[in-house]
Amino acid sequence: MKERIAIQGIRGSYHHQVAQSYFGENVVLEECVSFREVIASVLDATSHKAVMALENSIAGSILPNYTLIDNSDLQITGEFFLNIHMNLMALPEQTIEDIKEVHSHPIALLQCANFFNQYPHIKLVESSDTAITAKRIQEQQLKGIGALAGPAAAEIYKLTILAEGVHTVKSNKTRFVILNANEASVNKEIVNKASIRFELDDTPGSLATVLNVLNNCKLNLTKIQSIPVIETPFKYSFFVDVIFDKYKHFEKAKKLMEIMTTHFKVLGEYQQG
Repeated sequence: MKERIAIQGIRGSYHHQVAQSYFGENVVLEECVSFREVIASVLDATSHKAVMALENSIAGSILPNYTLIDNSDLQITGEFFLNIHMNLMALPEQTIEDIKEVHSHPIALLQCANFFNQYPHIKLVESSDTAITAKRIQEQQLKGIGALAGPAAAEIYKLTILAEGVHTVKSNKTRFVILNANEASVNKEIVNKASIRFELDDTPGSLATVLNVLNNCKLNLTKIQSIPVIETPFKYSFFVDVIFDKYKHFEKAKKLMEIMTTHFKVLGEYQQG
């Protein structure tokens, strides 16, 4: 039986690209409107696994997704870094001069703002997703309307790419994580990265002490993200990613951090993307 993978968005979206790259082209997609629906799809066993964007090299972290993963108790079992290529596309036999409006996700529009400064006649309009606009243009045969999306959307919805790579910063990457409802057995020979979450008491210097422990255990901290604990004003949860050469180093750090922190939780142990 083919695995069903939940994604936010539709065919042609960047989540679709990641699902195909990670699981293979014959993957069965469960298209979800929101990230909350993505989580629910795995929890109720509609989908076997999920793909979820967690951070972008330009726009930064998607903070609500950290909370969704934490609250759901889903496990991070892998990660994938995707180069984001924004292309301007429209129905065939049109030029950029024919385009009056370009619709896309607000972050996509922001990342391509410099390109559109050259074309003051084009109005930029926000939509919920990059691929959704491409699909709507094809279904409704909308002339004079362009979409900003990846190359897969142009191919799927039979649109012509009028301009390739129109994003301002060319080194534009998004980190996606793979989520699983069942805690998979960890292969200690290949696992070299972990995502953890913890809180600290009010002891001065407690965060610095924790970071020293990670360093002493030969763990390399690649990400630290603080998120407010809603129930307690001015208290924060810390989401941390670490990489390591040997699993035993992480095991040692884990035992120490369980003692030093409060609400310590391993969100996932996996192979670095």
